[in-house]
Amino acid sequence: MEAYESFAAVYDTFMEETDYAMWVKYLHKIWEKENCEPKLIADLGCGTGNVTQILAREGYGVIGIDFSEDMLAEAKKKAETEGLDILYLLQDMREFELYGTVNCIISLYDSLNYITEEEELLEVFRLVNNYLHPKGLFIFDMNTEYKFKNILAQNSFGETRENAAYIWENYYDEEQKINEFYMNFFIKQSDGKYERKEEYHYEKAYDIETIKRLLEQSGLQLCGIYDAYTFDLPNEKSERIYVVAREVQKTECCDVLQEEMEK
Repeated sequence: MEAYESFAAVYDTFMEETDYAMWVKYLHKIWEKENCEPKLIADLGCGTGNVTQILAREGYGVIGIDFSEDMLAEAKKKAETEGLDILYLLQDMREFELYGTVNCIISLYDSLNYITEEEELLEVFRLVNNYLHPKGLFIFDMNTEYKFKNILAQNSFGETRENAAYIWENYYDEEQKINEFYMNFFIKQSDGKYERKEEYHYEKAYDIETIKRLLEQSGLQLCGIYDAYTFDLPNEKSERIYVVAREVQKTECCDVLQEEMEK
């Protein structure tokens, strides 16, 4: 089963305490620091669209890209309810396609940790470089090995809400640097009974030197790597890092997609 098929229906329920507004405020701080004023933004691994919706409300042109049809269905439903003009694309970030370039590409909440092969992560970076407007920014976050090894580790987690519950069993393979978590969901149905569904998720830990190397190979220029939501350098106990890179190779661009979005 693909990740986030069962979780899609209850994702926002279990994520309701997540401060998405704070995430977007941090994006604004990065844009200010890097003198970037994006008009069109693509979100890789947009999920149910919580960040894309905030950005759209702020007046940005936004494209949400996700591999989960179920997560995108939730995102589209919420956008339609609010009357937000967001383009959602059902695509694998390892081979995503756009009609033209964008000013900024983001990928948040450890979406890129789900790319478990270096060659495939490099391909994502190359595609990002291809679709970024000249000097456009690429901003993404990642869970660290410290978090996988010391926080999630070989632990189990669970949470219960009024109409749903889950059990998360975690395992981290230090040799392969792969974090596996097996999730059981119990979702209340219209007849009052609970349906159990299961999903397996896999994330890979990437060290900073590997990230730097792959960015360089893709043609992107590293601007900075930070402890999450700050501009401090990552430390040995950082659980999440943010990486900021810039497109540096293009000299000219015909921004077809932005023109289409603005019509």
